[in-house]
Amino acid sequence: MHEDGVGPGERALVVDDLLATGVTAAAAGRLVRARGGELVGYQFLVELAYLGGIDKLEANKARALVRYT
Repeated sequence: MHEDGVGPGERALVVDDLLATGVTAAAAGRLVRARGGELVGYQFLVELAYLGGIDKLEANKARALVRYT
């Protein structure tokens, strides 16, 4: 994320193609908050549920189009 990608008070949605272990998405969420932004949620194309990545995120804010168990 570029340093001026999110400013104080701005709302942000973290979008990625794949949720595997969740560490990349969790880091992106921390960056949004560190810049003063409001993290609205996470959106993924595919979730590899058997890797448990959703456990590193706020589960009620994470959605995936396709989920492999």
